[in-house]
Amino acid sequence: MTADIRASALRTIATERAGLDTLHEALANGMGAAFSAAVERIRGATGRVVVTGMGKSGHVGRKIAATLASTGTPAHFVHPAEASHGDLGMVQPDDVVVALSWSGETAELAAIVAHTRRFRVGLIALTSNADSALGREADIALVLPKATEACPNGLAPTTSTTMQLALGDALAVALLEARGFSRQDFFVYHPGGKLGAQLKTVDSLMHKGAALPLAGLDAALGDVIALITEKGFGCAILVDAEGRLAGVVTDGDLRRALSASGAAATLRRAREVMTPSPRHVPPDTLAVEALEMVNRLRITALIVADAERRPVGLVHVHDLLRLGVA
Repeated sequence: MTADIRASALRTIATERAGLDTLHEALANGMGAAFSAAVERIRGATGRVVVTGMGKSGHVGRKIAATLASTGTPAHFVHPAEASHGDLGMVQPDDVVVALSWSGETAELAAIVAHTRRFRVGLIALTSNADSALGREADIALVLPKATEACPNGLAPTTSTTMQLALGDALAVALLEARGFSRQDFFVYHPGGKLGAQLKTVDSLMHKGAALPLAGLDAALGDVIALITEKGFGCAILVDAEGRLAGVVTDGDLRRALSASGAAATLRRAREVMTPSPRHVPPDTLAVEALEMVNRLRITALIVADAERRPVGLVHVHDLLRLGVA
């Protein structure tokens, strides 16, 4: 029984993979021109992308709309059955409608398709039938190649919806790249959860200003010990006369100095026991990169410095762990 279940799963994945291979070939050949036209039409629109579809195509359409919206292309989903009951007001002349229907003959799409023709709203079709009602009416038809459904009865949308989803992702990524949508832009739309945490930069969580344990190179070691104790980061950042980063005194540096000189060590100067040229990062460093660095270097705090090597902040490993980037 277990073997039969595994074989069924493998057949499903193999069938859907074959569908994606067919889609890949179609995009590499005749479908490529229509795809490029669709990207340019959406990119040039001053309104939003309105995605619509019925049944399983509608579920895929919701995901496509969400992916577009999260990657810099304003988009929303309109249910085709609700369109004729007032939701056509969500479709404006500057918009572009992307309609999904494998057969291209979905009756519920009639109202929204007619609306696009009446008010000259751009219409892009995702269908497998170029000669269908949807295919004929569309300004641009992305005609998906025929494929075998993974469902053994050939009825449940499986391979077809996988292909629709993949084509929607291809549209979103092509638009993302065409717009130069950066990871900083991505963070604007993903501030929550682990993904948002990974996209945060150290300047958004670093300690700065009066919280920084700053000291001069000639500070007495006794004063440095007091500073480290007061600030609570386990280190003191040393700067030269111009305020540029010169070194760091850590708990380890203090232990070594005290072990070698005893109480007399407190009379020494910070420059005598510091670790010179400590590792530091610019403020726009991703928090996840900062965590990788502190783990690799086995340090507990990372100095943040500007382009002129002036310390502007300090981020502690606990700050990174609380953020949830691990």
